[in-house]
Amino acid sequence: MKKITIGQASKLTSPNPLTVVCTETPEGNTNLATVSWWTYLSFNPGIVGFAMAKTSFSGEMVRRNNEAILAMPGKDMAAAVISCGSTTGRDTNKSKKFNIELKVYPDSVIKIPKHTRVAIKLRLTETVEVGDHYFYICSVEQVYGDEAEEALFAWDGYSQVRPIK
Repeated sequence: MKKITIGQASKLTSPNPLTVVCTETPEGNTNLATVSWWTYLSFNPGIVGFAMAKTSFSGEMVRRNNEAILAMPGKDMAAAVISCGSTTGRDTNKSKKFNIELKVYPDSVIKIPKHTRVAIKLRLTETVEVGDHYFYICSVEQVYGDEAEEALFAWDGYSQVRPIK
């Protein structure tokens, strides 16, 4: 073994399930931000957590609205998901710019990408400062899934996006 950086470690521990954090903007649009790390914290009650950079517009919207939807995109969204992760929603409507068709999520003003394998509606319960990120701890309100959609994963430290097969 040799000493490595945390970034190098992320390459050695991939793949990671790719996820889009969907939030409502002040204009009433849905913003999409790519994250590749989230975790189940509890199943009873349902609690999940995810981290976003302190500068993240989507993180700001999570804190402002106290809600978000984690959407695990299907393989047809590979190119768009990467684009969403490299563009800020502060001044860009990502669904329009990257031609992402959105669909209604039951009982929410926040929409999700049409090609979504799993969507988890969340209510923010706690925000924890962790270095240059905030860690959002959220209660699970609803979960929907579509087994026909093949999940995307980040490989090689997020340099590739593809299904696991």
